Amino acid sequence: MEEKDPITFVRDTAETLLGDFKRDTNDDNILKEISPLVLAYIGDCVYELFVRTFLVFDKRRKVNEIHDEAVKLVNSGAQAAIIHAIEPQLSEREREVVIKGRNTKSNLPKNTSPMEYRYSTGFEALIGYHYLMGEHDRLNEIFHIILNELDSIEGDIFK
Repeated sequence: MEEKDPITFVRDTAETLLGDFKRDTNDDNILKEISPLVLAYIGDCVYELFVRTFLVFDKRRKVNEIHDEAVKLVNSGAQAAIIHAIEPQLSEREREVVIKGRNTKSNLPKNTSPMEYRYSTGFEALIGYHYLMGEHDRLNEIFHIILNELDSIEGDIFK
């Protein structure tokens, strides 16, 4: 089997999954037609796929080890820390998507702070936005930024 960069694998998988489902969308329509919570819903799935794929390809690990590492990366605290770390590298449009996701009213879970949850929803909305727009190269860039920022994110939540 050909060795593939995990991020490229996720991008290629996303392009394959969208295939015939990709609508003719533009920036304005997607933000008007699709709720930020729906963007966050799909973004959560895409980000989870990225993390799991990265961990599978990163090192040979047992399933329970992959799961334990994934849980550290896919939770509201980690995602809130990530969005704060990558925010300076986002465009104005991307910041707008994050703000829309962050400010959307939703039910808050009991196991996280309201601010962490709102910022993680903004992060997931950003990922979902790029996925549904078919902007897989930008998703690829964002995933690389995240990987480069992991060591510097406060709280060392990823170790």
